[in-house]
Amino acid sequence: MANPVIIQGGMGVGVSGWRLAQAVARTGQLGVVSGVALDAVLARRLQDGDPDGRMRHALAHFPDPAMAQRVLDRFYVPGGIPAGKPYRPIALMGLRPRRPGLELTVLGNFAEVVLAKEGHDGPVGVNYLEKIQLATPPAVYGAMLAGADYVLMGAGLPTDIPRLLDDLAEHRPVALPVTVHGATEPHAVRFDPADLLGVALPPVPRPRFLAIVSSATLALYLARDSATRPDGFVVESPIAGGHSARPRGTMVLNADGDPVYGPRDRIDLPKMAALGLPFWVAGGQCSPAHVAASRAAGAAGVQVGTAFALCEESGLDPAWRQRLLDDAAQGTLVVRNQPGVSPTGFPFKVVNLPGTTAEEALHAGRPRQCDLGYLRTPYTQADGRVGFRCPAEPADEYVRKGGTLEDTVDSRCLCNGLMATIGLGQLRGTYREEPLITLGQDLSFLPHLGATGTYTAQDVINFLLAAAGLAHSATKDITE
Repeated sequence: MANPVIIQGGMGVGVSGWRLAQAVARTGQLGVVSGVALDAVLARRLQDGDPDGRMRHALAHFPDPAMAQRVLDRFYVPGGIPAGKPYRPIALMGLRPRRPGLELTVLGNFAEVVLAKEGHDGPVGVNYLEKIQLATPPAVYGAMLAGADYVLMGAGLPTDIPRLLDDLAEHRPVALPVTVHGATEPHAVRFDPADLLGVALPPVPRPRFLAIVSSATLALYLARDSATRPDGFVVESPIAGGHSARPRGTMVLNADGDPVYGPRDRIDLPKMAALGLPFWVAGGQCSPAHVAASRAAGAAGVQVGTAFALCEESGLDPAWRQRLLDDAAQGTLVVRNQPGVSPTGFPFKVVNLPGTTAEEALHAGRPRQCDLGYLRTPYTQADGRVGFRCPAEPADEYVRKGGTLEDTVDSRCLCNGLMATIGLGQLRGTYREEPLITLGQDLSFLPHLGATGTYTAQDVINFLLAAAGLAHSATKDITE
């Protein structure tokens, strides 16, 4: 498989959905689905009645029909749940996850990838966060059963993923180490594909693994050992959307409260090239000049997120997407890199848009809930058992679990906010979850893609490649 020039970023929850990944993969470039919270996404789409039938179509291809039917029986509502009724909750992941949760996670990832790969031969990848360790084994396995060509992972050091992919390709049991705060003994989440599936399967192809890192130093750390070495890297600058690495050294904030990054945080491209592994540059790379410069420095190409997040095939709710485009055209769209917003502790890009929980009044009025729990942190309780806490849960509960009140002050519930961003927000009595929208901080590409008018993923690919001196074959629809 030739290296793609363009990687479409795996953004948010459902923003990089199957439609977007499929559209990019049809051009021959790497389309990527976000693998975060796909169990909840599948469950809520089914409860909405699966109006286009795509979820049921995907599940019909799953190799264990009985498992697929159990999920349909539990969540599919013909015609959709009545207005004013909340979504049925799903099981929270834990160190010993229950079978229904495992099945939903496997099937959610399978459905998204199998749809992204349908009707073409282009490459499709799936993006995960290292921080969300509990869901990783079943999520990756579901994507591999669907034929994912790449797995990408950031928000931490994914040292154990190469071995995980090797084992899951052979359907072997796996034990992924889990970080437990305060633990004096190792912990792991275990997953046995043979025990979960009701059918025996031949080995599946092992996807290529790309580690998302913020510096050449981290890339060198992973590359120096064959057990941790990925097949390539995405090296990301601080202006990329979503989570960012903390600045190296002491955290200093500017007048707007954003972290200040300095020379130590710049990407050392010559060092990346010296590793001898393919790499892609991410963060503010959406122009032909950036593509050409990155390739001249030894990169295989670039990863682009925000331009795809605002295109027609994006999973963003269309009304919110148009509002973002309108505000950008008027010069009023502001993206902040806020260090206290994400429960992970990493700085997180937030669009300051009225009507979202970036608005302080809406954030303050939101009933604090942690009912999805993807960003919960395992910790050791007084009795030695493992508990879970999140700075975005009710503050008194978090403090009771040993957390500090300071951590809760600005912390937003990313899980519920990002679900609402794609039109799947939960209803709680009379309160419906409001969106929390993330984008990158470089929007200079928009005038080239139609300003406030809509544009497609193909338009983004054409813009990036056509003027970069690359062959037309790189942008043609490979199904032609």
